[in-house]
Amino acid sequence: MPRRQVVDDSIRNDRWVISYADFITLLFAFFVVMYAISSVNEDKYKHLTEALAGVFVGVDQAIDVNPAPGEGKSESGFSIFIGGKTDVDVPEVTISLPDQKETDALKSLQQELAVAFAKLIDEGQLRITGNDLWLSIELRSNDLFDSGGALPNILADQLLEQIAIMLKERPNPIHVEGFTDNQRISTDAYPSNWELSAARAAAVVRLLARFGVEPERMAAVGYGEFQPAYSNRTAEGQKLNRRVLIVVSRDAKVRRTVSSFGSQQVSADAVSTVFSTPQEETVPVIEQVETGDGDVLFRRAELKSPEQEDN
Repeated sequence: MPRRQVVDDSIRNDRWVISYADFITLLFAFFVVMYAISSVNEDKYKHLTEALAGVFVGVDQAIDVNPAPGEGKSESGFSIFIGGKTDVDVPEVTISLPDQKETDALKSLQQELAVAFAKLIDEGQLRITGNDLWLSIELRSNDLFDSGGALPNILADQLLEQIAIMLKERPNPIHVEGFTDNQRISTDAYPSNWELSAARAAAVVRLLARFGVEPERMAAVGYGEFQPAYSNRTAEGQKLNRRVLIVVSRDAKVRRTVSSFGSQQVSADAVSTVFSTPQEETVPVIEQVETGDGDVLFRRAELKSPEQEDN
C-alpha cells in the first residue's frame, strides 16, 4: 500500500505580491526621473532667450520673454554690443527696372544669330534659344573637342570666331556653361566630369577672348554630368548632353542669377522675381566701436532717431 504524502501547509502562495510591489516601485521611480528630466527651468530659459536675442538683434532691440506689466524691452545681452549711437544713412534696397532698349537689343541679337547660323541650326550642330532676360547658343561638344579632351579643334576656331564677331560689339555679360554625359572619366588631366566640363567652358571663353570679346565680360562654369538636358539611357541622349552653352545675359544681375543655377535649370519668371522691388526694409550695417582699452569691437550699427540727430 503506497504511503500517503503529507501536505506542507507552511508554503506561501502570495510571494508574487513582493515582486509586483518591487515592479511598481521601480516604475514609479522611473516616471519620477522622467518628469524631473523633462521639467524646464523657466528662469534659465528666459535668460538664455534674452542673451541670444541680444546677440542677434542688439541690446536695445532684444525682446524680453514674458515681460512683467509695465516693462518694455530687455537690457540683457553681451558687453560687445554696448556702445554709443552712430549716424548711418542706410539706403533703401531697390533694383531699378531694366531699360526696354536692353531687352529689345537682346532680342535683336538673337534674331541676327539665328539668321547668321541658319545652316548650322538646320544641321543640328547649333541651337539658339532665348527670352527677355538671356539667350543661349548651344554647341555640341563632339563638334568642338575630341572625346575626353578639352582642346578645341579647327571647326571650333572657325565657329567661335564667327560668334565672337557678333558678340564683341555688344556690352552684354557672357558666361559659358560646360556639360558632359554620365560616362565616368578618370585621367591625369581630368579626374572627373567636373574638370572636363569646366575645362571645355574655359576653352571656349579663351577663344572668344582671343577673337575680340572683352575678357572682363565673360566667365566659365562647369556643371559636369549633373544637369542633363536629355536622357542618358541612350547613346543619342548622351551625345546631346555633351554640350557647351554660350549664355548672353541682358545685364550683370541676370548673369549672376542664371549662372548660379544654370540657364537650363531656371525659368525667366524665377529670375524676374529677383529684380522685384522689395518692401521697405533696412539693411544691417556693421560698425566698429573702440573701447576704453583701445580694443576694437564690431556690432550692429544703430540709426539715430530724429530727436538724437537734433541734439
